[in-house]
Amino acid sequence: MSSLFEKIYDLQHIPSISKHEQIVHGIMNAIDAGVLTVGDKLPSINVMVAEIGYARKTIVKAYTELKERGLVESKNLKGYFIISQETNTTLKVALILFAFHSFQEDFYNTFRKELGKRFQIDVFFHHNNLSLFKTIMDNINRKYGAYVIAPIQDPEVIPLMEAIPSDRLLIVDRYLKLPPTYSYITQEFEEVTYKKLVELAPRLKEYDKMILFFKANTDLPKGILKAFQRFITDYNIKGEVFPDYRSKLLKKRTAFFTIADSSLWQILKDARKLEYRIGQDIGILAHDDNIVKEIAFGGISTISTDFTLMAKKAALYVKEGTPIQETIPTHLSQRNSL
Repeated sequence: MSSLFEKIYDLQHIPSISKHEQIVHGIMNAIDAGVLTVGDKLPSINVMVAEIGYARKTIVKAYTELKERGLVESKNLKGYFIISQETNTTLKVALILFAFHSFQEDFYNTFRKELGKRFQIDVFFHHNNLSLFKTIMDNINRKYGAYVIAPIQDPEVIPLMEAIPSDRLLIVDRYLKLPPTYSYITQEFEEVTYKKLVELAPRLKEYDKMILFFKANTDLPKGILKAFQRFITDYNIKGEVFPDYRSKLLKKRTAFFTIADSSLWQILKDARKLEYRIGQDIGILAHDDNIVKEIAFGGISTISTDFTLMAKKAALYVKEGTPIQETIPTHLSQRNSL
């Protein structure tokens, strides 16, 4: 281990580098030089204290940063081990999303592009399953330098989030009420959906009824259902809610509001078979925009937040660490379908 300590000693004469940074960069330099390879055990904290004379908390801070960079792993009662030689990685980031829907794919692609190659991003999907979410959190606890999480809106999730230091956690997509020191970049559902439906009221009143497809106990935002129910009551519109689309529901002079893309594509498929005119015989409003909805059947009207903007702001938070609490605006894109 003398070569490792030499790499650390080499940095001690540089006044701009703090003590814990001397250890971090000394170990990284040792990895680059081949002194340390995957599987090698680092000196214990006690040995490091005795050898270089720094405080125990300084050594712990350095080893913690190496873990956050994805270079080191601690094993209970066994010590610290090298698990990667990718020293060009600045930070290891855990990104936890609901599922790989098209809009979350847009978020992921932008997030990765904005961070670049110096950040290692590990992606996990919880599928709105609380048990799976807890398992993911147990597995990634204290292994990452930053956590970007689209949480399940359940009280049981709050203590899991509060276990992460507020300067390392960013809540995205769905809002979760945490202490004021925590950052978030989210979207709002109930009030904004209601307002957008009101904007569409003159057009929706041209149809005999409006149907929303909403399945309970899924990841679909409950705020959308509440907004729909308020809207049809306030504007005296005949409305119904079904958990899933069925072909027998497709009738002329009906407006459909879809959240899941699977319902949307089936409606369009059946409408084409029946030669129904989209935007005339039937109306369609979808939640969450993408490029396919922009062009399919002359364009599908959507209510959607800007996931690209959300991802850019999330990446900036990871890079700079500046606290943020922001709700991304939601837009109505009115196209041929309504």
